[in-house]
Amino acid sequence: MERDRVNVACVLAAAAGAGLLFGPVFGLAALVLPVAAVAAVAFGAVELSRRVPALAAWRPVLVLAGGLLAVIETALADTTLAGLPTGETMRALVDGMAHSWQLALQSTWPMRPDLMVFVPLAVLLACVLGVELLHWVRAPLVALLPSLAVAGLSQAYSALTGPVAVAAALWFAVLAGVLIWTGRRLVLLAVVLCVAGAVAVTAADPAGRQAYSLRQTAPADPAPVTGPLTGIAARLANPAVPVFSYRSDTRVDRWSLAVLDRFDGVNWSSDGLLRRMGTELTPRLTEPAEHGATVRVDGLSGPWLPSQAWPVSVTGVEPLVDEDRGSLVNPAPGRAEYTITWREPGVSSLIDRPIDPDVPGGLGPVGAIPPGIPELAERAVGGVRPSFQAALALERFLATNYQVAKEPGLPTGHGWPQLRRFLLDEPRGTSEQFAAAYVALARIKGIPARLVVGYRAPAAPSADGSFVVHNGDVLAWPEVAVSGVGWVPLDPTSSAKAGSAGGLAAAAAAARTELPKTEQLKDPIAPPGEPADETPDGPWNWPATLAAGAAGLGGLLAVWLLGVPLATALRAARRRRRPGSAAVLGAWAEARDRLRAHGVPTTPGMTVRDLAASASPLVDKSTVDGLAALAATVDMALWSGIPPTPALTANAWSAVRTIRLGLASRPIPTRLRAALNARALLRP
Repeated sequence: MERDRVNVACVLAAAAGAGLLFGPVFGLAALVLPVAAVAAVAFGAVELSRRVPALAAWRPVLVLAGGLLAVIETALADTTLAGLPTGETMRALVDGMAHSWQLALQSTWPMRPDLMVFVPLAVLLACVLGVELLHWVRAPLVALLPSLAVAGLSQAYSALTGPVAVAAALWFAVLAGVLIWTGRRLVLLAVVLCVAGAVAVTAADPAGRQAYSLRQTAPADPAPVTGPLTGIAARLANPAVPVFSYRSDTRVDRWSLAVLDRFDGVNWSSDGLLRRMGTELTPRLTEPAEHGATVRVDGLSGPWLPSQAWPVSVTGVEPLVDEDRGSLVNPAPGRAEYTITWREPGVSSLIDRPIDPDVPGGLGPVGAIPPGIPELAERAVGGVRPSFQAALALERFLATNYQVAKEPGLPTGHGWPQLRRFLLDEPRGTSEQFAAAYVALARIKGIPARLVVGYRAPAAPSADGSFVVHNGDVLAWPEVAVSGVGWVPLDPTSSAKAGSAGGLAAAAAAARTELPKTEQLKDPIAPPGEPADETPDGPWNWPATLAAGAAGLGGLLAVWLLGVPLATALRAARRRRRPGSAAVLGAWAEARDRLRAHGVPTTPGMTVRDLAASASPLVDKSTVDGLAALAATVDMALWSGIPPTPALTANAWSAVRTIRLGLASRPIPTRLRAALNARALLRP
C-alpha cells in the first residue's frame, strides 16, 4: 500500500514538473500555484478512492473533477463568483483548451497569466492518464509517458538549455528510478543513463545554435502596409488639431508610431512581425533606465499607438507589438488610454562609437538609384568610411544645405522621383523627404539606417500638467545602428529639440558638438591587434617556409572546394525557412544566384521574367519553364493581397527544383565551375 502511494506521488510529481517546464513562456511564478494545486488535488482524489473502495471505479472522474476545480480556483479565479464557477468560467475553460495554446505561440514571452489555462489542463490530463496507467499496466515506467508528452510539448514551445535542462532531466531520471526501485543500482543506473544521454545530445547538437520552436511556424501578423509616412503633409496643413496627450515621469524627446526599414525605390514599409503583447518585454540594454507614461489617444486615424524604441510593458489596451522595432498596433483602432513603460540605454558618449552593420533592417535595398545620387552621398560624408561620425556628417549636410518647408503647398512623396527632385533640384521638403533621403543616402554609403515616423514632444505642458501633441508635431526621422547601443535617433530637420530630453537623444546632441568639420573627418581607426613577440633574427628556414606555404594553400583549396558548396546549401536552407512571402522571395533569390553561378547575366532591378529572358540563350527549355512558374508564384505572393499559403511556398521551391534539374543537364565542367563559383555567394 505504501509503495503504491509513492508511485502515485512520483507520477504526479512528473506531471507537475512537466508543467513547470513552460516557465520561459509564462514565467515560473505564474505556473507554480495552478500546477501544484492540480497535482495536490489529484493526489487527494487518488487517496480518497483508496480509502473508500466504492469510489475506486470513479477514480479518474474524481481526479478530473477535482483537477478542473483546482484550475478554476487558481488560474481562473477572476471569472468566479464567490469562488463558484460562472458562465464566464466555462467559456474561459473552453477557450483555454481550444485557443490559449495557439495564442501563446502568437504572443511575446512571458505571456499574460490569463492565457496559460492550457498548461494546468495538460498537467491534469497527464495526471489522470498517468494514474490510470500506473494501476492497469505492470511496467510502472509507462505511467510517465503522459508527463513526458507534456514535457516534450513544453520543449517544442521553448527548449531549455544549460544547467536548467540538466536539472529537468535529472528530475525525471530520479522519478523513473524510484518507480523501478529494487535496489540502489537501478536508480543510479537511471541517473547515469540520463546524464550520458544529455551529454550525447549536446555533442550531437552543441549549444550556440538557436533551438527549434513551434513559435517559428505560428502565424504572426505583418506590420500594416499603409504607413503614416504618407500623411505627414496633410497633418502639417492642419497643425492645431490635437492627436494625443501624455503624462510622463521624464522629459520625452519624441514618440514613434511606425518603423520603416524596407524601401523598393517607391514605397517604404516594415519588415517587422507583430505579436500579442505579453506581460513584459526584456530588451537587452547597457545600464538601462526605466521610464513610464500614461498616454491618451484621441486623433490618430490609423492603428498605430505612440510608443518608444524599447517598450517593456503596456497596460490599459491589449496591443500587438513588434519586438525588434518597438512599434505598437491597436487591433481595435480608435480612442485609447494606456500606460507604457520603456527603457533607454545609459550612454555617456557616442562620437567615437562604431556602427553596427549586422543589425537586421539596417542595410536593406534602396531600389534603382538615380544618377548623381551616389556622388552626392560621397560628398556629404567627406569620402570617409562608414562610422557614426559619418552618420552625423550626413545629418549636418542635409540640415545645412536643405530647407524645411513650412508654407502652404508642402511637398509630398518619398520615392526616388521625389527624393531626386529634393536632393538635386529643389532643396526644400518636409521631414518626410529629409528622413527618407537620409536613410537612402546612408545605406548607399554603408551606414545602417532606418526611417521612423512619429511625433516630437511639446516643449512645455498644458495648464493641467499633461503634454498635448498636435498635428504640427508630426515628424519623420532617421535612426542609425550603433554597436553596443542600438538604434540612435537623428534629426536632419533640427526640429526635435533633442537636447531638452535625456537618453540617446541627448547623447546624440552632445556628439554633434564634438563633430569635426567635414574636411577634417577621418576614417575610423581599426582596433589594434595583439603585439607580436620580438624574436632574434636567425637564418631563414626555407623548408619550413615552403611547407607552411603549401599547407596554407592546401587549406585554402580545401576551404574553397568544401566551403562554397556548403555555404550555398546552407543559404538555400535558410531562405526556405523564412516565413510567409519571404520564403517565396527567397526562392526567387535562390534561382537568381544559381543562374548567376552558371554565368547568366543579372542586374539589381531584374524581375523573374527578365531573368528568364536573359537565361534563355544559355540554358535549356526546362530551366526557362521553371523560371516562368516561379514568376507566376512571385506575382501571386506580392500582388494578390492574400497572405502566402504553405502550398504557394512549396510551389515556389518546386520551381527552384525544376531550375536546378535543368541546370544539372549542362556539361560537367560547367557544373563544377558553377558549384565552386564563390562570387555567387555575394550580393548581386
